[in-house]
Amino acid sequence: MATTTTYPKTTWTTLHENGVWPLKQLYITNNAGSNDITDNFERYKDTANEVRRLLQVAADTKTGFRAMGARWSMSPIAHQKDSMHFNRHMVLELPIQTTDIHANSNYDAKHLFMFQCGCTVKQISQVLEGNGMSLKASGASNGQTIAGCISTGVHGSALDFGSVQDYVVGLNLITGPNPEDVIYIERHSKPALNDAYAAKIGAKVVRNDGLFNAALVSLGSYGFIHGIVIEAEPKFLLKRYVRKIDKNVAMKLATTMDFENSSFKIDTEVDAQGKPLRPYHYKVFFNPYNNDSEYVVEAMYKKPYVTPYPDPFTTIEGSIYNDLINLLIKISQKWPKSIPFFIKRLEKSILPAVNEVSIGTLYETFWDAQYKGPAFAVSVGIDHKDTKKALKVLTDVTLKEGPIPGIFAMRFIKQSEATISFAKFPITCMLEIDGIQWKKTRKLLSLQEYGTHVIEALKKNNIPFTLHWGKNADWDYPGLVDHMFGADAQTWMKFRTDLLSPAMAEVFSNDFLKRVKLDAPVAIPPEDWIVSL
Repeated sequence: MATTTTYPKTTWTTLHENGVWPLKQLYITNNAGSNDITDNFERYKDTANEVRRLLQVAADTKTGFRAMGARWSMSPIAHQKDSMHFNRHMVLELPIQTTDIHANSNYDAKHLFMFQCGCTVKQISQVLEGNGMSLKASGASNGQTIAGCISTGVHGSALDFGSVQDYVVGLNLITGPNPEDVIYIERHSKPALNDAYAAKIGAKVVRNDGLFNAALVSLGSYGFIHGIVIEAEPKFLLKRYVRKIDKNVAMKLATTMDFENSSFKIDTEVDAQGKPLRPYHYKVFFNPYNNDSEYVVEAMYKKPYVTPYPDPFTTIEGSIYNDLINLLIKISQKWPKSIPFFIKRLEKSILPAVNEVSIGTLYETFWDAQYKGPAFAVSVGIDHKDTKKALKVLTDVTLKEGPIPGIFAMRFIKQSEATISFAKFPITCMLEIDGIQWKKTRKLLSLQEYGTHVIEALKKNNIPFTLHWGKNADWDYPGLVDHMFGADAQTWMKFRTDLLSPAMAEVFSNDFLKRVKLDAPVAIPPEDWIVSL
C-alpha cells in the first residue's frame, strides 16, 4: 500500500531561497513497492486512493493542501501555510500501447508516454532516450518535476514549438476525496487515449478543449495533478553556436524574426540559396550597465539524430553562457562583500568574446543547473514586435530606479494554447532579468519595489505584457491578472468554479492565488461547462 509520512514543519523555502514561509506539516507519499503490488496500474490507483485520503483529511479539518515538486519556482506559487505534499517520490511510468489509442486519434502510440507527477524533466528525458525519443522542448535546465513545469508554464526557447505544457495531451487530476473525483481530461478535438485506458487508472473521462486548456497552466489549483500524458518525438540533435553580433542586427531580428533576410549568418547554417536558416532556439544576452556595440546570441539548429557525434558536455559544462545565474554567482563569489562594487563591475564587459560550438540531444544541451542558492529572476512576456521598446523601458527602470545585480536575456517562444499561459502572444519574447538576491539599503531598492517599477513602466508605455508565474514579481499589484489576461482570466476561473466543489476550491487555494484574485468562485453558465464534447 502507498504510505504517507507526515513531518511537522514550521517553515520552508524554495531551491533558490526565495522564502522563508510558514508551514505546519509536510506530507511525503511513497508508492507501494513493486513486491507488494506488482502491476504498475494498480500501484498508481493505490497511490490515488492515498491522495484522496489526504484530501478528505484536509476537507474535514478545513485546511489547505498543496502539491510541491522540486521547489524550483521563485515566486510563492507553491506555498500553502497548512499542508504541503512533496511528490518527488511518485515516479511511475505507465505504458501506452496501440490498443490504448482513441479510435478518432491521430497520435502514434510510440510517441505517447504517461508519467506520474513526481518525475523530473531529467528522469523523463532518460526514459525517452531509452526509447529513441525526445521531449519537444525544455526549460533552461532539467530539475523541475513535470507537474510543476506545466502548472507554471515553464518555457524553453523553441521558436516554432512552444512551452512544456504544449506537448501535454492528457491530464489525470484528483479533485477531491471521492472515487468520482479522479478524472482524466484531454481535448475533444484531439483525443489521445480511449475510455478503457482511463478505466485502467481509475479515472472518469472528460474530453473538453476549454477545460483542458485551462487546466494546463493551473497554478496548482485545479486539483492534485497525479499523471501527465505527453507526446514525444524521435530523438534529434541540436547544434549550438554562441556568437557576438551587432546589437542593431540582434534587435532587428528580435522584432522581425526574419532570419532568412538577416545579416546574421552562420556559414554552415544556410539553405541551398545561401540564405540563413531559421534556428530552433534563439537567445540574446544583454548587459544593461554598459553600451557595448555587440550582443551575445545563442542560436541552435535542429539536426537529424546520427552517431557518433562529439561529446557536448566538454563545451556545455564550461560554457559561461550555460546559466546566467551561475555566471553572476561566480562573479559575486570573487567580490563577496559588496553588491555596489559588483554592479560597478557590470559596467565593464563581463561577457567575453566567444565562438562556442557544441552538438548534442535536447537532454544533453539543456542539462543540469549547476547553482542552487540565493537567486532572483524577473521574467516579462511581451509581443516580440515590442521587444526594442520594452528593452529600453526596462533598461531605464534598471538603471534609474536601481541599480540591481542582474543581467538581461531574451528568449523567443511560440504562443501557447493554455488559457493563462504567459506565452500569450503569437511569438512571445521572454525578457528576463536574472541575478543574485540583495538586501534593500539606502542606495538599493528592494526586489518587491523593482517588480512594481517594472509593471508601472510597462503600463505607462502601453506595452502589453505578462509575467512568468514561477518568477519574482510584485504579485500584489492591483488588477494585475485582469490587466494581463482580461477575459481569459474569467474563463479560467469559470472552469475552476465548475470543476471543484466549494470546499475543495478552498482546499486547493493558497495565499498566492488569493493575492492575484484568481481564487473566488464566479458565475457560470447554466449548462455544465465540464461535460465531454
